[in-house]
Amino acid sequence: MAREDESMPEYDAVIVGAGPNGLAAAITLARAGARALVLEGQATLGGGMRSQALTLPGFTHDVCSTVLPLAVASPFFRTLPLERLGVRWATPEIQAAHPLDGEPAALVRRSVAQTAAALGRDAGAYRRLMNPLVRGHRAILDQFLRPLPIPRHPLMMAYFGAMALLPASALARLAFRGERARAVFAGMAAHAIQPLDHAITASFGLVLGLLCHAVGWPLVVGGSQGLADALAKVTRELGGEIATGRMVAAWSDLPSARAYLFDTSPRTLLRLAGERIPAGYWRQLERYRYGPGVFKLDYALGAPIPWRDPAVAHAGTVHLGGALDEIRAAESDVWRGRHPERPFVLLVQPTVVDPSRAPAGRHTAWAYCHVPHGSTQDMTSPIEAQIERFAPGFRDVILARSARHALDMEAYNPNYVGGDINGGVQDLRQLFTRPAVRLDPYRVPARMAGNARLYLCSSSTPPGGGVHGLCGYFAARSALRRL
Repeated sequence: MAREDESMPEYDAVIVGAGPNGLAAAITLARAGARALVLEGQATLGGGMRSQALTLPGFTHDVCSTVLPLAVASPFFRTLPLERLGVRWATPEIQAAHPLDGEPAALVRRSVAQTAAALGRDAGAYRRLMNPLVRGHRAILDQFLRPLPIPRHPLMMAYFGAMALLPASALARLAFRGERARAVFAGMAAHAIQPLDHAITASFGLVLGLLCHAVGWPLVVGGSQGLADALAKVTRELGGEIATGRMVAAWSDLPSARAYLFDTSPRTLLRLAGERIPAGYWRQLERYRYGPGVFKLDYALGAPIPWRDPAVAHAGTVHLGGALDEIRAAESDVWRGRHPERPFVLLVQPTVVDPSRAPAGRHTAWAYCHVPHGSTQDMTSPIEAQIERFAPGFRDVILARSARHALDMEAYNPNYVGGDINGGVQDLRQLFTRPAVRLDPYRVPARMAGNARLYLCSSSTPPGGGVHGLCGYFAARSALRRL
């Protein structure tokens, strides 16, 4: 195996990890003519985009990500010929549903007006909140999905930022008078995986809401693996190489290169390259904060979920948590290290728009809730109690289930430290300064032979979690400036 001190490196760049960011980095480098190699420890590539048979023969399940609005909105993915390479998108009639006790579910549709019309006295308030955001969604996403918060669209960002910096619970109460609209916003904001009383949690509700209306919440027909496979095809068409089943357990497992990009957690980077990293930066990475984990269930179903409100059967995503105060309490419990009795549950029913994922007449679904970091507690009963609350008889349609607690999620993907699928807490302290406060958040200061450079390109760098490829794209751009 060639080593880093040889005079002629084998590659311009070696990327460790073939998740969406690692593949995006490889594509960006290969486009520029660099000799790039991607090393993936697992037998299949994809990271959070893998699809597997987790339950019964004939049922396809996404191990992590299914609903991919950021992939459709990503300015990087929009430059790729994904459809030519077999990616087909399917968008449900209802982007997200929020069942409520004793009344019809609140339904988020592509149309702001149709969504607002079902929110009663808050119809006008919802239109006034969302219409300007949807009209300016490209400017907002252009700002939100880049490494540094330097305003590129000052007027729109002033409007958006005044609300985005608020706690989600505060904005929900300021913007809306009724519980229906407040609950819808709380369900969106709870994707932040932190208490809704924390600053900037409103930004998650606003961004996910505008994505519902601006681009929809689509999924890839056949499974998210299809997107991963398409990114791999682009990489290879451009001359990049991908090697699966090549676990990098030590630095000596790496071929020689001019640059090394790690689609890994900061913890893995320290383990692999620690002796090459200066003490000051080492301490910064050691202080990097990982957030709560998730407990996830994948289901093979013999029939559609029997929702009390039949309209929910047309939604791709369902938020189960009742009113704002219940969701707020559940997320606060998790942050304090407790397992809530009534967790906030995110449920996805892919076969609503993609029947190819199950045998004829059968269905798939998955559900997860947030749990304390590193939890091994079985949350099957609390999750299914929340589903039964709004879909009596749900347990009767279960053919099989597969469960993963937070440490199982980390075992599946070491980037999910403690089960944290966002690659680290995305709060005010760590959203734009991940993994450390630096002008170039991707470049790792390191003592390397042969002038090789180190970079971090995972979701532990800006703009953070989500399938958008932009952490890899921006890290590769940083590397190219020095190659």
